Amino acid sequence: MSLFDLTGKVAIVTGSSRGIGRAIAQHLAEHGASVVISSRKQEACDEVASEINEACGAQRCIAIAASISDKAQLTDLFERTKAQLGPVDILVCNAASNPYYGSMDGIEDEQFRKVLDNNILSNHWLMQLALPDMRARKDGAIVVISSIGGLRGSPTIGAYSVSKAADFQLVRNYAVENGQHGIRVNAIAPGLVKTDFARALWENPKALEATEARLPMRRIGEPDDIAGAAVYLSSPAAKWTTGQMVVVDGGATI
Repeated sequence: MSLFDLTGKVAIVTGSSRGIGRAIAQHLAEHGASVVISSRKQEACDEVASEINEACGAQRCIAIAASISDKAQLTDLFERTKAQLGPVDILVCNAASNPYYGSMDGIEDEQFRKVLDNNILSNHWLMQLALPDMRARKDGAIVVISSIGGLRGSPTIGAYSVSKAADFQLVRNYAVENGQHGIRVNAIAPGLVKTDFARALWENPKALEATEARLPMRRIGEPDDIAGAAVYLSSPAAKWTTGQMVVVDGGATI
């Protein structure tokens, strides 16, 4: 049996109607998992679930809209997933927010709180919801999509970087608490990936050229570049990997 076989597993991927989340959902489905596509808008989730099911030639995905900023909606997400597919085996916390670009001394309190709530507190809520069933089965994988922004300072995305650094510690703490239950909790730290979310960082051709010239691999990432790491961390191949931060950045941090 393949170390990456996810047949029979149930996965929730937040923010999976586009970008990195969508790529992760598709690859989990291709490896046999039943996947819940979730983001704020039901129509967008329905569209992605339909496209992945068609590509897989099987009914691998369902769509359940939920806002990561609303704890009640996240609770409903887990309840409906369990009712339709069964208990969650794999949780990928991908959705995040970054409403502000610029120096941190200019960010409004409301904007900063949104970043912290959506990028840290929501992940905490999602883990709390996933853990009871995982503990009962003595098995489970949780993956948080963080960022290399959490490893260094930034003149433009400081609040986002603070939140992503906090995610690393969230992962370590939950890994320490839940390893005894057979549950693995890890993070992925992508570099700059060509998504709508990061558009402000790559849409300027001259800035993009300069960025890629500094990268050892001479290109920014694509969503599929991150999906492979997520499949690994969700699969039996990573059964002794927990509390870790896997950097996938084309060499940016070296």
